[in-house]
Amino acid sequence: MSNVGNQRPNVIFILTDDQGWWAAGCYGNPEIRTPNIDRLAQTGTRFSRFFVAIPVCSPSRATFLTGRIPSQHGIHDWIKHENVGPDAKQYLADYVAYTDIMAQHGYTCGISGKWHMGDSLHPQHSFDFWYVHQQGGGPYNDAPMVRAGQLINEPGYITDVITDEALGFLDAHRDDQFYLNVTYTAPHAPWIGAHPQDIVDSYDDCPFASCPQEPRHPWASAWSEELLGNREALKGYFASVTAMDANVGRIIDRLEELGLRENTLVIFGSDNGFSCGHHGFWGKGNGTYPRNFYENSILVPMIFSHPGQLASGRTEDTMVTAYDFMPTVLDYLDLPLPEGQNLPGHSFLPLGRGESEGGNEFVVVYDEYGPARMIRTEEYKYVYRYPDGPNELWDLVNDPDERNNRIDDPTQQQRIKELKGQMEEWFARYVEPEHDGRNATYTDTVPSDALNRQ
Repeated sequence: MSNVGNQRPNVIFILTDDQGWWAAGCYGNPEIRTPNIDRLAQTGTRFSRFFVAIPVCSPSRATFLTGRIPSQHGIHDWIKHENVGPDAKQYLADYVAYTDIMAQHGYTCGISGKWHMGDSLHPQHSFDFWYVHQQGGGPYNDAPMVRAGQLINEPGYITDVITDEALGFLDAHRDDQFYLNVTYTAPHAPWIGAHPQDIVDSYDDCPFASCPQEPRHPWASAWSEELLGNREALKGYFASVTAMDANVGRIIDRLEELGLRENTLVIFGSDNGFSCGHHGFWGKGNGTYPRNFYENSILVPMIFSHPGQLASGRTEDTMVTAYDFMPTVLDYLDLPLPEGQNLPGHSFLPLGRGESEGGNEFVVVYDEYGPARMIRTEEYKYVYRYPDGPNELWDLVNDPDERNNRIDDPTQQQRIKELKGQMEEWFARYVEPEHDGRNATYTDTVPSDALNRQ
């Protein structure tokens, strides 16, 4: 990774909603069609082990934006209320986002799509262009959006409209130095009766071997009971990804038409992972109660593509996380990190340059979800749920699918003690007491009408 001479590149960050790491062809799925996501991977670096800081949308997006973990920025679950209306709250008003730093150094910043970090009506964090979803999700047709400060129901398929607005921003700012955040609601529910029928029908004969419908997990939410074995839901999920992928292609094409591709870093990722029957549930961290940290919940696709600046078709296997994202983007642009923020992340710029051999036994990933916390090394994952469990220890070398919980194995008690101590030391270093997730409560898992709402 490097800049283009003294000219800082433009940046487009495409962020999807509830896309599992497995839900893209370039991540080894032969069933789902994602030619344009694959196109980005072919022209850049694909991170095979990128972990979110929390497996649910609102706090995960806040970590991407601010570099702070949930127990620093204070958002611990998806925001059910306080997005619009008299109770709307700007949760991140007191923190510095990387977009603030970029704007201070000449970038024009725009967002098209999902915000879902509180107040959706008013632009924040140096975004000059602001076209966002009123809530965090909802129907794909006649979606509730905010346009020019007004609450509207947007006609048309919202994945297409989000792209239309993004393309308008590119056209308007083709001569500026810009940052554009394209934040699709896809492939979030609803899935049935919500997506272009020709794409849905194209999956009629798909065996969905990449989504085994396993026996219901004992912790699975009631939502999973409706979804396990539901082929229409699977078709809808896959169709939502493929429809979104076509729009990713529209963005890349427009960059090329405008002659901007060589001077634009395009980043593609998702806010949290997802299971479509894997482990016997549908959803992410809140697909179960207690909340889970299965690999499918915390692993997401992440691709950095900048032709001429990044090696083409390269895969990086070292573990990196969402709290590393802000330091990396600013490092790439040779911009300063905000001072006095006690940020836990570090730039993975050297990995983007290929200065690694894949994997690093000293890299450790930490996650949290309210009163549950996780530490993951190359070999083990330890989950501790305050105050009294249930807890987990997974041997990821010999049990990569996380089937045999070894928390009560007498041969592992010293390891558990060491991992717990390391985890508690790390969180003590960064937690702000007034935002400590151990005191947080959970939001309801999903709206009761999320499956078929349209």
